[in-house]
Amino acid sequence: MKKKVLEESVLFISIFKWLLLATCIGIIVGISTTVFLKALEISISTAAKFRYYFIFLPAALFLSSVIVRYFAPEAEGHGTEKVIEAVHKRSGKINPFVVPVKLIATIITIAMGGSAGKEGPCAQIGAGLSSLFSDLFKFGDKDRKKLVICGISAGFATVFGTPIAGAIFGVEVLFVGGLLYEVLLPSFVAGIVGYQVSSALGVSYFYEPINFVPIFSSQFFIKICLGGIFFGICSLVFIEILKFIGLMSQRLKLWSPLKGLVGGLILAICAFVFSSRYLGLGLETIKGAIEGKDIPNGAFLLKMLFTSVTLNFGGSGGIVTPIFFIGASSGNFFGNLPGFDRSIFSAIGMVSLLAGAANTPISASIMAVELFGPAIGPYAAVSSIISFLMTGHRSVYPSQVLAVVKSPSIFVEKGTEMKDVHDVEFHPRSKTITGSIAKKIKKIRKGKI
Repeated sequence: MKKKVLEESVLFISIFKWLLLATCIGIIVGISTTVFLKALEISISTAAKFRYYFIFLPAALFLSSVIVRYFAPEAEGHGTEKVIEAVHKRSGKINPFVVPVKLIATIITIAMGGSAGKEGPCAQIGAGLSSLFSDLFKFGDKDRKKLVICGISAGFATVFGTPIAGAIFGVEVLFVGGLLYEVLLPSFVAGIVGYQVSSALGVSYFYEPINFVPIFSSQFFIKICLGGIFFGICSLVFIEILKFIGLMSQRLKLWSPLKGLVGGLILAICAFVFSSRYLGLGLETIKGAIEGKDIPNGAFLLKMLFTSVTLNFGGSGGIVTPIFFIGASSGNFFGNLPGFDRSIFSAIGMVSLLAGAANTPISASIMAVELFGPAIGPYAAVSSIISFLMTGHRSVYPSQVLAVVKSPSIFVEKGTEMKDVHDVEFHPRSKTITGSIAKKIKKIRKGKI
């Protein structure tokens, strides 16, 4: 009896502790996100007054690269990736200089037309402030790690106005196929509090309920499954383009700010050739696609190119907003098929690309409900899971740790970081269909077929 009382007392104290700490993190991140988003909004509207504002992209990426290189190298790239790395390798320890550096570098990049997102900086700023909070109050490594994960969740929730999806994203994005259940409560609290704080401070959010009556039919379900396969392929293509341009950047033996000049010049030329539609956040295109408007057929491929150049050549910003653009525009393209609906598939594509590219099918499915209403939820979930499986063992976040293999007929060592998964071995099992396919693939590889 005494042991039970003691156990319940310890659990009660633990719950109270994390409710309090997560609330503090939610307030801190809610305020910091609001400051960042307001500053970004002012910068974008100021730059947009000039018709050819993007001609300053070479200078913007040069300056962004200089600031990151000499003040906080950890702020390089698309934010969330560096936080995942910090959680896995340094128990969430983050250089406090990351916060102002990431804020300034991202505003410079996006305002001048760099194709990047706003969620990565918010997650990294939130995680950086959470790490600083932990250090100020002398918390240990385990508590710091949990607080930093709360910072990721709150950052994601406050930037998109999706508190539940944001909370899940923070615990789902760290491992492919695994959830940190011990951080669920504080992540939810931090996400909800952060969202409420930023809303109270005047941040407005995108919410586009789809006028969709779910009439289930086998024909419609097949369309959803085909869509999931298509979005999975798009996710895979984006990951590979991102990786390829990253390798090109590494092979270019130049001082990193000079790479920013090169990247900015490429983007400015591409904007003149194709359109300025693919610069910046691209929120108008995302909204237009979901409303069922006509979007150029190759829009999703061009956005992949613009984003990959921006993030690999000195630009600073997130990657989820470009993923939304790619998903919505590819869904719009898919919805042009006879008998399909552009609006529905743009919405489903938007979350399915997130599920496939970031390996986060649960948070993507919940986000569909939070952004587009509950009716579309089951169909978005099916498409998201198929997209997640189709991407294979790849990710836009190379520091993610593999917790589950996506097929029993494939052998990949669990606990491996995604960047170290270079090749897979097939695990032939004669009693399964995938096993027999795996056997044939092995024979083809050995030249026997």
